[in-house]
Amino acid sequence: MAENRIQRRLAAILSADVVGYSRLLEQDEAGTLAALTQRRKAVLDPLIGAHQGRVVKVMGDGVLVEFASAVNAVTCAIELQKRMEAANDGADDNRRIQLRIGINLGDVVVERGDLYGDGVVIAVRLQALAEPGGICVSGGVHEQIEKKLPLAFADLGAQALKNIERPVRAYRIDAQSSEISESPAAAKSSKASIAVLPFSNMSGDPEQQYFSDGITEDIITELARYRSLLVIARNSSFLFRGPSVDMRAVRQRLGVRYIVEGSVRRAANRVRVTAQLIDAAAESHLWAERYDRDMQDIFAVQDEVAQTIATTLEGRVAASGAEQVRRKPTKDWKAYDYALQGRESEARYDHAAAEPLYARAAGLDPGYAEAHARRAISLVVLYWMHQRPGLLQQAEASARTALSLDESDAACHEAMAYVSCHQRKFELAGVHYDRAIALNPNDVVIAVDRANWLTRTGKAEEALRALEAAMRRDPFPQTWFWEIRFTALFQLKRYPEAIAAIGNMSAFHPLHHTYLAAALTHAGRLEEARAEVAKFLKAKPEASIAFVAAAEPYSDPALLDHLLDGLRQAGLPE
Repeated sequence: MAENRIQRRLAAILSADVVGYSRLLEQDEAGTLAALTQRRKAVLDPLIGAHQGRVVKVMGDGVLVEFASAVNAVTCAIELQKRMEAANDGADDNRRIQLRIGINLGDVVVERGDLYGDGVVIAVRLQALAEPGGICVSGGVHEQIEKKLPLAFADLGAQALKNIERPVRAYRIDAQSSEISESPAAAKSSKASIAVLPFSNMSGDPEQQYFSDGITEDIITELARYRSLLVIARNSSFLFRGPSVDMRAVRQRLGVRYIVEGSVRRAANRVRVTAQLIDAAAESHLWAERYDRDMQDIFAVQDEVAQTIATTLEGRVAASGAEQVRRKPTKDWKAYDYALQGRESEARYDHAAAEPLYARAAGLDPGYAEAHARRAISLVVLYWMHQRPGLLQQAEASARTALSLDESDAACHEAMAYVSCHQRKFELAGVHYDRAIALNPNDVVIAVDRANWLTRTGKAEEALRALEAAMRRDPFPQTWFWEIRFTALFQLKRYPEAIAAIGNMSAFHPLHHTYLAAALTHAGRLEEARAEVAKFLKAKPEASIAFVAAAEPYSDPALLDHLLDGLRQAGLPE
């Protein structure tokens, strides 16, 4: 029982509270509470999500937030203070809502989602040291961000904090005078950068969200074929969902010049798609259009939207050299609908739900190459999870079918590469990954998937470089990105960073407990490692060292032994 109650991890903790909360309530309780609710929905929650934070708890006058990165915590805090100040424009001095923020990097105790320990207490005490509208950070945070963010610090010296045995070095940041570049993509590319925000589902049925998301994703895919454009990946652009998205925030966080937004309304066999292209820097609309079509014409609509956007940007970018590939996925919109549902399940790491949906799509249209390719990948993931006989062979058959239907589709080569890697055919996997990258060099998912192959063949440093390049195009990647980053860091014996990486995963499979256990063992945290093994065995009582060894393909046995040695020490049976 103790293993389930006590869990520790390293985290960046942000503590914020409202200055003069009691005074504000006395003056106007209803107005103050309404304003705080509105600020949280419009300012706080979107920023925390964009910076990959997690709200631990909300009090009447404050909030406690956990981040895996000190850089993310500080960047979020600075943007939060700026937005709070902007929201105060025009307000009377006695009605202005200001925050004090404290940030600490330290070890915390996790219990039922809540956080405890000195790491939390120090963040709260630092918050009390901050000025209204200001930010105070610990020495540990300062050390992590000093050379990564262009900030000016005021050294407050060693502070004696209540209930903390040793003095804590503290630094003050002036949030209003700090300028942080939040344009990682645009800053590193001369290409026109563009983000396609998730199209709004106007069908009146929340269950149809997958359909509008799928339309959006396909427009992103079509735009990515233009080599002259830097297209932000789906996972990052989809963080900005909703009818009142702040375009300036999108531009700052994703580093893009142009933004596409729109809506989808589906009724019976008709679909209405609206789309508009916005120059976020000039805050002007460049193009807008509405399409009312039969459902079977949806692919023509996607092509027309992507082509019109590229044409509109022509003259601003060198679009004349773009490769305009026209790939109609299927003529059967019902098959397409099943594929969209499969994609939605896959994005949630639910391959058990995704695989039969892709199978239905392929069954309705046997010539649907993408459905076969995606089914192959889902089958491999299910094999990795459960090692059921025959799954890998089915995956190979689906991948081969996909390739036979379209050898010029990057996704088909990616599927065959993924299958080959798990079949321990590492050279063949490399050939197909290289082909996939050559066909679509802008596809972040393929780049990250290839990084996984690099870790499996002992090229951890190269894998990390590939992942960092991918993050410039997708600052908020899908959950399995962190699994691959963990593997690279673990191989390089950078255990604290590996532990932090896997802590970023939003979907956790039992095998991930073995990864964490091995890293904790090698980091000298054996008791925590044993707790992770216990969680793994509770989920899979029949599991063993042999089970893990069969699931993890490596070209060099030493790479596998590194993982298994940690698990043996943590108590996983042979």
